[in-house]
Formats: sequence, structure tokens, C-alpha cells
Amino acid sequence: MPNSVVLLDLHPGGVAAEVQLPLGQLEIAFGQNLTQQPETLVQRLGPELRAYIQQHVRPETPDGQPWAVAVRELRIQNAEQTATGPYQELTAQLWLTPPAGATARAFTFKYDVIVHQLVTHVALVSVRRDWEVGRVGTERPIDVGVVRLDVVNNVVPPLFISQAGDGWWAGFRGMVGLGVRHIAEGTDHLLFLLVLLLPAPLLLGKGERWGRFGGTRYSVRRLLLVVSAFTLGHSVTLLAGALGWLRLPGQLVEVLIAVSILVSAVHAVRPLFPGREGWVAAGFGLVHGLAFASTLAELNLPAGPMAVSILGFNLGIELMQLFVIALTVPWLLLLSQTPSYPAVRMAGAVAAGVAALAWIAERISAHANPLTALVARLAQHAPWLLAMLAVAAVVSFQRQRRTAAQPLF
Repeated sequence: MPNSVVLLDLHPGGVAAEVQLPLGQLEIAFGQNLTQQPETLVQRLGPELRAYIQQHVRPETPDGQPWAVAVRELRIQNAEQTATGPYQELTAQLWLTPPAGATARAFTFKYDVIVHQLVTHVALVSVRRDWEVGRVGTERPIDVGVVRLDVVNNVVPPLFISQAGDGWWAGFRGMVGLGVRHIAEGTDHLLFLLVLLLPAPLLLGKGERWGRFGGTRYSVRRLLLVVSAFTLGHSVTLLAGALGWLRLPGQLVEVLIAVSILVSAVHAVRPLFPGREGWVAAGFGLVHGLAFASTLAELNLPAGPMAVSILGFNLGIELMQLFVIALTVPWLLLLSQTPSYPAVRMAGAVAAGVAALAWIAERISAHANPLTALVARLAQHAPWLLAMLAVAAVVSFQRQRRTAAQPLF
């Protein structure tokens, strides 16, 4: 039989717990039919299930003071564990609040959901996130114990949980790393910025088309303007979103991010807003910042740690952005001085536009499509794509220099 899983996220002000309960085993312990029409289970029995979970999840301080338990979200989802095959489970999101003055890092976890009736059942308890030790991302949870029946004494003994913390510096380091990973894995964020940089080295030509290379100083100035404007834009909404001052539906934000890529791709083909790239980068940066903020909002941190987290997360984002730009822009500057650049610019813009349209379709319909899967696979080979860009830039630039050095007669 599948086990229950309890994932704990330790925060300075409390503990967020995700409890994953196999539906078939929960049905035996709960005493009502749960496996028939599970899609309507939460609507039909939501209050009863919340009361049941609160009755069987009872954390206490080490000296026996009870914590407050709030059952927030309930949902049914598909799951699978090793050797059990697929099944359905009820996932409950809980918030556990210690009494005033008590730490959230050491407590007695009294838990017997399902176990109190199904004596062969076990619950695996792990710490998934812990801000004070820098575990803020997608690292593998740390196992802290197993809840099962003591068959000798016929009781379900509580699990004592105590986690040492390293303080704010560990949280700051963890948030810097999370910001770096967020951009490294955020293909859409980087693609928007890189495609917007494609025409940056170029002057505006005749007939509202992109013209020739504008010179190194001109190009660097325009590149810095776009990058700085994007940074300013997403920093503003990252702060506002993380503090709860500004919220938009997540699906809308993701669709708008894909739209920003499409707009920048069209601009790379033909000027839409020549000379105003900084304003566009800042405007769409506001949208991208809301996506960044959703990651911080999930941490449920009080004001002090949240301020440290915003600073560290934004620093990680900027470091990764600058790293990618430093690896990419020199080759774009070389290529933009050669006759090959129009073809490279068009190819990059078309590829980005196709990816943007695929993301828009996926995020509106909530169904994956083959194109987004292809984009994800290509993103895994980004170092090789960068190497190909570098080789093409060097070869094209050297060929251009040899052609320019040849005598006319």
C-alpha cells in the first residue's frame, strides 16, 4: 500500500505542512466513501475532512503547549510511489502556528491521520524547505522520521522534530542561489531579454528597417540601457509582489511573459519601437517581476527575513542575467559587423516567435504541446548553442576582415 507523506516547510513564524494522503487508505480511516467521484470530494466533504485532519494533527511545544492548526487548501491529485502503481491522493495544505514566544524549529509532532485505524499504515515525514539553513529551492527533502504504530504498546508515538538553524546569512545565501537557478531554468525570461538585444547594435535604416552596425560605443550604450531598464522594471514588481502590494493571476502573468517574447521577436525582425527599447524592457520587466515575486510569496516569511530574501533573490537574478549576457553579447557584437548578421537576427527572432506562440497556446489552454517540449529540450543544450554562436561569430568576422583587406585591383 502507498504511504502517507508529510512535507514540512520551516519558517520563522510557523510551519507549512503538505500532507499527502492515499485516498483508498484514507477512506478506511475516515469511514465514508471517498473513492467514488473523487473529483467532487472536496466540494462534498471539505468541512468534514478539514475537521478530521485537525483532529489528528496536533503539534505541541516540547513542554506540551498546543500549536494552532489551520487546514487551508484541499485537492485531489494523481500520485505514484515505488512498487505501488498509480493511485489518487488527497493533498492538504496546513499552517501550524506555535504559541507566542515558542520556536517553530523544535516541536513534538503528534500525528495519526489514517494510522489510528489502519495499523499497517506509515507516514513519512520530511523537511522540504528551511529558510534558516538556506533550503529554499527544489532540493531533495530531508527525512526526519516515520510515524507508525508501536505494536508492543498499541500506541502511535509522536515524532520529535528539532532543526538547528544557521540564521539570516544562510537564508540570504539560499535566496541568492534560488535567484540564480530561477533564471538559469527560466528560458522564457532569458529569451525575452536576449531577443530584445538582437537589434540593439544596429542603426535604424531606410524604410523603417534595421540598418548597419552602429559602432561599439553605440551598441554597448544601448545594451546597457535595455538590461538596466529590464532590471529596474522587474525589481519594482518583485518588491511589490513579494510584499503583497500587487498581485495578478498566475496564468495571466505567464501568458503576458510569452506575449513579451513575441513582441520582442517581431521588433527584432522589423522596428516596432526604435529608440524606445528601454521603455519596453522596463514595461515588460514589470510583468516578469510578478512571476519572480510568486516564488517569494510562497515562503510565508515575516518582514525581516522577507527583506533579506528579496535582496538575495534579486541579486541572484541579476548575477545570472549578467553571466548569460557576458557570454552572449560579445558574439552578437562581432556578428553584427558582418553580412551574416541579418540572417542570424532573423533566425533568432523567428525561433523566439514560434516558441512564444507555443507558450501562449500552452498557458491559455493549460495543455502542453510538442513545440514547448522541443523548446525545453533545446534549452538543455544551451552551452552547445552558445558555442555554435561563438564559432559562427569568429568565422564570419575573420572572413569579413579578410574581404575588407583584399585589394580592389
